[in-house]
Amino acid sequence: MTNLIEIEDVSHAYQTASGPLPVLDGLNLSVPEGKFCAVVGPSGCGKSTLTRLIAGLMFPDRGEVRLHGEVIRSPRKSVGMAFQNPVLLEWRTILNNVILPLEIVAPRMPRAKREERARELLSLVGLEGFEDKRPSELSGGMRQRASLCRSLVHKPDILILDEPFGALDAFTREDLWQLMHQLRSEEPFTALLITHDLRESVYLADQVVVLSGRPARTQFVLDIDLPGPRPIEMLYNTQSVEWLAQLRAQIEIAQGRSDPRNSTP
Repeated sequence: MTNLIEIEDVSHAYQTASGPLPVLDGLNLSVPEGKFCAVVGPSGCGKSTLTRLIAGLMFPDRGEVRLHGEVIRSPRKSVGMAFQNPVLLEWRTILNNVILPLEIVAPRMPRAKREERARELLSLVGLEGFEDKRPSELSGGMRQRASLCRSLVHKPDILILDEPFGALDAFTREDLWQLMHQLRSEEPFTALLITHDLRESVYLADQVVVLSGRPARTQFVLDIDLPGPRPIEMLYNTQSVEWLAQLRAQIEIAQGRSDPRNSTP
């Protein structure tokens, strides 16, 4: 299977008043085309830095980040991004918020075609009839649905999700997890999810990557060989409980609270 994203021996440090602050050190990671990869790790280990490197918003001090085998040297229009805060523009309707990426990456596309594409996605996520509403007129979960539509409207090569469900209540969060599986079946895409929620990673991903403490390396990779969509009940079966136990043990190692020699493969 072809890797869409390849991160090879990447190191990066931020310059601070007291000197360089290393956040990534020899990080290696690959995301196969069509797969969903979740990245977990201790707070401050460089997960969000990783998303900026993939999007071409910053560049590594050492190593390479490649998309379709090509080194990323500038911001990429073919990357879709969704964040914990939907960041919808209040002066634009929901429809106009969703078509915004098309105005940037496909300026010659007729307005009617942009609207058709946006309405198709909004209908898919249950927001048909809300196209002319303003963001403030929607609930948090509805705004996040609109944000997901905006991130997918231009059919990006890769969708980066930086804790997009972290601020939602438990019921809304699980509802959107199931929506992600529906979107993948209707609108296939490759995704990289940054999350602190191990249940979320196991439910959504084909592969979960655990990063070490800062400066981060790839510490552990868990492959989840399950088809989607997945019933939410799968989180409570024996296999999922074992996966979650493995991930918790790896997080404790990354936090320095457990000896890696005591972990089981």
